[in-house]
Order: sequence, then C-alpha cells, then structure tokens
Amino acid sequence: MAANDRASTPGKSGGGSGNEALMRASLSAVAPGTALRDGLERVLRGNTGGLIVVGMDKTVESMCTGGFVLDVEFTATRLRELCKLDGALIVDKDITKILRAGVQLVPDASIRTEETGTRHRTADRVSKSCGFPVISVSQSMRLIALYVDGERRVLEESAAILSRANQALATLERYKLRLDEVAGTLSALEIEDLVTVRDVSAVAQRLEMVRRIATEIAEYVVELGTDGRLLALQLDELIAGVEPERELVVRDYVPEPTAKRSRTVAEALTELDGLSHPELLDLATVARALGYSGSPETLDSAVSPRGYRLLAKVPRLPGAIIERLVEHFGGLQKLLAASVDDLQAVDGVGELRARSVREGLSRLAESSILERYV
Repeated sequence: MAANDRASTPGKSGGGSGNEALMRASLSAVAPGTALRDGLERVLRGNTGGLIVVGMDKTVESMCTGGFVLDVEFTATRLRELCKLDGALIVDKDITKILRAGVQLVPDASIRTEETGTRHRTADRVSKSCGFPVISVSQSMRLIALYVDGERRVLEESAAILSRANQALATLERYKLRLDEVAGTLSALEIEDLVTVRDVSAVAQRLEMVRRIATEIAEYVVELGTDGRLLALQLDELIAGVEPERELVVRDYVPEPTAKRSRTVAEALTELDGLSHPELLDLATVARALGYSGSPETLDSAVSPRGYRLLAKVPRLPGAIIERLVEHFGGLQKLLAASVDDLQAVDGVGELRARSVREGLSRLAESSILERYV
C-alpha cells in the first residue's frame, strides 16, 4: 500500500490521539508524489514563498480579509501561480479545490507562538485557532513547514528521510531476530512447564520494542509518500504477526483477578504502551505492567500459560474454538495431555478437528524442544 493511502484526508482534530492522527494525515497529504507537494516544491523553486490553509469553515472565514473568492480545481500549477500574489491561499480539506487566494489572515494576536517570521507566526496562530493544517513556504529560509494544532514539522528531502529510515529498519531487523529467539525459548519452556515471570516479561519487552521501532518507521513511510513504497513492503514483512503475538502473550499470562489486584488484557496492553523507554528496559516494570508485583522474587516465580499463543499456531483453528478449548481445559499442560477423545468433548470440536489440534500441538512441541536444544 502506498504511503499516502495509509492515512485519511486532513481535517479537524479534537485533541489527544486525534492530533497525532491529523499530523499523520497531513504529512501524507504533503508527501512526495501528491499534487500538493508538487505545488509546494514549485513555489519553493520559484522563490516566492506562500501560506496555505488546508480547510475552510466559519473560524477560518472570520480571519480572512481581502483577496479573491475562486472555487477552482486544485492543481500544482495554479498553486504556484496564485502564491505569487501577496496573501494566503485557502484550499478545501480534501485538497481538490482552491477556494480563495490573496487573502490577508488576521488571527488572534494573543495566541502564544514561538515563531518570529511574519508568515510562520501567522501559520502557527491560524493552525491553533482553526484546527486545520497550515503550510508555510519560506522564501528566505528555503523550507516548507507544516503546522498542525501547535506542532511544527519541517518537510525534508526524501534522501534525508530515507537515510534515517534505513538505519531504523536495520535496527528493527536486529530486534526482530532477538524477539524470535526469546519467543522460541518461551515456546519451549511452555512445553516443559518451566516458564517464569521473567521469561514472559522478556518476550513482552521485545514485542513492545519491535512495535515502537515499527511505529517510527511507519511515520517515515508516510513522509516519504511514493518514495516509501519499498520501505513499506519491508516493514510489513518484518512486523507481520507482531501485534497479534503481543495480545496472545498477554492473554496467556495476565494474572487471574484477585481481591487486591486485577488487570484485564486491554488494561495490560495499555500499560505496556504507556511505558517510557527507560521503564521498558526494566523487566520488573514490564512485569508490573502485566499485572505482577515486579519484585525479584516474583520475576523468578513460575507461571503457566493458558494456551492461546500455541493454539493460535495450529493451522485453520478458529478463534471461537480456541476460546472453548482454553475455557474447557484451563491451561496448556492439560491441553498437551488431552487425547483426541478428550478434545472431542469440547463443543464444536469434531473428530477431524480434534486430530488436527492433537497433531498440531505435538508438532509444535517437538519443533520447540528441538530448536532449543539442537
């Protein structure tokens, strides 16, 4: 999938994660390969500068004075020519029409801004006022800056972004290899019923690290637009299955609720997501995020998986059947010891499926043990 197909069209933001989504969508809209980016680069090469508001509503209209009402189709050439006029351009949020040109924008002067140049200061204040993305093309500084609700992002050349993205991709490959190692070790320990909280925390830690690096690379893919197609394919291949694996690990090991402590799978995932980088490096903190106490004694205490993770590796086994198997047997060790007849006692598991589960778990057990000791 192309980078500029990965995010929605820029629009208003309500705050929090919405601001992040708006920045992502806005970066996608100005990525290489889009008509807007082509027009912005033409403006930059023409040494005229420009100020473009991506969206129109009553708030934006109240800040506009003068200029011309156009309502014409958006093209890169028209953007370049209209930026020769003094004043700003207003385009619709879908970037299909140029609505106004040569407009004087007068935002609230009391809105705080760190910008010093007139054009950049206006762009920052307008963006904060209306919630729409605002783009400033600096004639003197030779740069394109994107303002989204108080955040400023300077658009870079693809070569510079690709260099950083390739470094991050190399890091992701190393972390993914390490993740595969600890995940394989966990599988072998699960078969032997030798898992400790430390082992689970190590896998959860590596999954979260891989996920965060992948998120960073995904941002580069958005910024690169059509130049990021190859990077997007490499990223998709590397992180395939990471997100489901993360949830399965938590479902397998989140502690049973007690009077003093209870944590749902969703809460544990949110806790892991909220850990800072230094916290993520500490296995005790990761264990606490999963719902354990995190003390040295707890890290070395034994735990047993419910079986979600290994059952998910059995081919063509529906999620509903996995749920029933886990609920019926209560843990992986009992599942491993179950005969075909025992498995058939579960609702929805016929003889063929029971044999498939029995054989699938046996193969997984054999391969996990071989990988660990050979």
